[in-house]
Amino acid sequence: MKRIGIILNGVTGRMGTNQHLIRSILAIIKQGGVKISDELTLMPDPILTGRNETKLRELAERVGLTKYSTNLEAVLADPAYEIFFDASGTLQRAKFVEMAVAAGKAVYCEKPTAVETSEALRLATLCEDAGLKNGVVQDKLWLPGIRKFKLLRDQGFFGRILSVRGEFGYWVFTGEHEGQPAQRPSWNYRKEDGGGIIVDMLCHWRYVIDNLFGPVKSVSCSGATHLPHRLDEKGKPYACTADDACYATIETNNGIVCQFNSSWTVRVRRDDLFTMQVDGTQGSAIVGLRKCWAQSLGTTPRPTWNPDIDQPINFFDGWQEVPDATTYDNAFKIQWEEFLKHVALDTPFPWTLREGAKGVQLAELGLQSWEQRKWLDVPEMR
Repeated sequence: MKRIGIILNGVTGRMGTNQHLIRSILAIIKQGGVKISDELTLMPDPILTGRNETKLRELAERVGLTKYSTNLEAVLADPAYEIFFDASGTLQRAKFVEMAVAAGKAVYCEKPTAVETSEALRLATLCEDAGLKNGVVQDKLWLPGIRKFKLLRDQGFFGRILSVRGEFGYWVFTGEHEGQPAQRPSWNYRKEDGGGIIVDMLCHWRYVIDNLFGPVKSVSCSGATHLPHRLDEKGKPYACTADDACYATIETNNGIVCQFNSSWTVRVRRDDLFTMQVDGTQGSAIVGLRKCWAQSLGTTPRPTWNPDIDQPINFFDGWQEVPDATTYDNAFKIQWEEFLKHVALDTPFPWTLREGAKGVQLAELGLQSWEQRKWLDVPEMR
């Protein structure tokens, strides 16, 4: 068994605790590590780091860990830890990555890696010049629904793919009404703190489009701050300075038109918090987080426009759910296992900080497109 020391920095937040600590690292430990062969198993050995000792201690006790520290410098100096993972705020990420690079650690972090492309590329270059393995979270590539879609795509089900329509979001309460507390942190709605749904979600849509449909060519984006005021964690009102909704149209270099709406001010009447409709010459699919439904050309109904009568066709009946082809593990956990193998065995890991910088690039261009009210080309990133 090979133990791999992992510094988990800033995981006391919702995403860090649930997806990275509990459902990934602790789940890998619980399953007995990542088995490579009868002779080799990779076993994570985590330590929690952060600024608030009380939060660290309470989290460690809750999940059954004993190691935590507010002295990141001392932990980085310990050769027992090979990997540094960061899930802190976006604006704090650069200094932590710099510290990890100086300490010679492999770097893995949440997206976005920065709010400006130049900074995201600088961090990628830091790791590359130091010869350090690095990666960024691109979890949606391992969602069950997307994996089912990829199976259909690879088997030629769609023919030529024409267009993609993605809908993501839900209503995030403002905290102003009793019994309806806000379910996202207040910094998400302050631009000065790195907030905004364009910066958050266009990073996701970049790697989804690049990996599923083709390299991104151009973008047209409009954002909005639909709700100008919310209450913070202490119940105090604050002005929202970041966008809470994003309406983006993205073209690929192979002619596929992708429309992605992202909103924290929308009520859900669809199959999941995220759905993506893919239409092709021979078939279509509705992709959710875990499920996927498909309709072939041969089973496509022929509707007739007549607004004077109730619609006689139940359009939901014409779709067939794609069955589970395998056991689907947590998407974050799968990528963690891939990164552990990359660090220990030098297996391929294409989801680097440079790839993450592409998402920052699309977000930055999306913001510029909104400001300038025009289409913008997306330069190739080298």
